[in-house]
Order: sequence, then structure tokens, then C-alpha cells
Amino acid sequence: MNVVITGASRGIGFELANLFLDEGHKVLAISRNKEKLTALKNKGASILPFDLCEESFTPIQTALDSIGGNVDILINNAGALVNKPFSKLTNEEIKHVYNVNVFSIIKLTRDLMPCFNDDAHVVNLSSVGGVQGSVKFPGLSVYSSSKGALTILTECLAEEFKDTNYSFNTLALGAVQTEMLQEAFPDYKADVSPRQMATFIYRFAVEDGKLFNGKTITVSSSTP
Repeated sequence: MNVVITGASRGIGFELANLFLDEGHKVLAISRNKEKLTALKNKGASILPFDLCEESFTPIQTALDSIGGNVDILINNAGALVNKPFSKLTNEEIKHVYNVNVFSIIKLTRDLMPCFNDDAHVVNLSSVGGVQGSVKFPGLSVYSSSKGALTILTECLAEEFKDTNYSFNTLALGAVQTEMLQEAFPDYKADVSPRQMATFIYRFAVEDGKLFNGKTITVSSSTP
């Protein structure tokens, strides 16, 4: 399969890219951090150092040629977080979080759709904090609300393209021991490693997720 993964230079995204490569899939790994993508390149991934806040996504469309020009799986994993009291948030911080967590996903999915194979699967990685009725935490208003927007986007895409064989699903993740978790909860230690969560996401993207469309599935053993 041809797989596109954003936020591939660290955490869950890095482990996902490794899993797909280990299983013989073609991977286009995208991240701003070129240096950290080198390890994936050495394993056979096509890499693209790219900032998802850029206006034009033409470089991503062009880079698709390196994995055959088509997309079987798109995993929107890149995310941005600001842990700050609501009254202290700057316009720049709000814009950045929504640019990465919402607008870039809208643009990337739209721009790559002409290259989707017939049964393409789009997996959006969200957070338990973006699920209605879940526990919320001070300082994460912009992050959690952006993840809530991603949930609704997934439902809308499933409805709009229900006459195709495309699948759009969201996985709302709980606590995973990543750098982003440390930004949100500096003193918290999660029981789930990035590799463990990546293993679940891999199976969902390739197999289990094809049984769902427009769903948000909570994947959490604990929430800080």
C-alpha cells in the first residue's frame, strides 16, 4: 500500500512509519524536522520536510510520485498544542493550533483526494479531549476544541463521499507517553508507549477501520 503520514518525525507518527515500512508498504513521511526524518529515509521511506502551515501543498502532491502517485492510506497525525490559560492566549497561538490541527487536514485531504485509490482510508488522529462529554482540562481549550472540529470534519466527509468506497475515521487517543503529552501534563506518566499505540493504529488503518466510516473511536486506557 501507499501511505502518507504527517508528523512522522517523532512519537506515534515515527513509530507508525516504521511499522508500515517493516510490513513492506511505501511510505511518504512528512514533517518539518528534516534531521529526524533521516532515520526513516534510511529504512526506505520517501521523506518530505514540509511545514503544514504553508499556503500551497503542491510539494506534497509532487512528492507522491516517489511512492507511485496514489494514496491508499492517509494518516493525519501532525498536531500542535498550546497549554495556556484561555485569557492569556495570543492570536498567533490560536491561529497556529487551528492551522495544524484543522485547516491543514482539510487542505491535505482535499488536495490528495484526486490521487486516492478506490478504497482509500483517511485516519484522523484526535484526542479524547475533543470528544463531547469527556473530561476537559484548563489550559487546553484551543487544542481540545480544534480536535472537536476534526471529529465533525470526519463525519461530514463520510457523508459527502458516501457514494464512494472511501473511508474517513477518527481515533480519539488517550494518554500516550509522547513529547506532546509532556507539554500538556509535564508530571504525568502514561502507561501506553508510542509503539503500542502505533501498532493499534496500523491495524485499524490497514484492516479493522475498513468496517467503519465517519466514526470517532476512543482509544484510551487512561485520561490524565
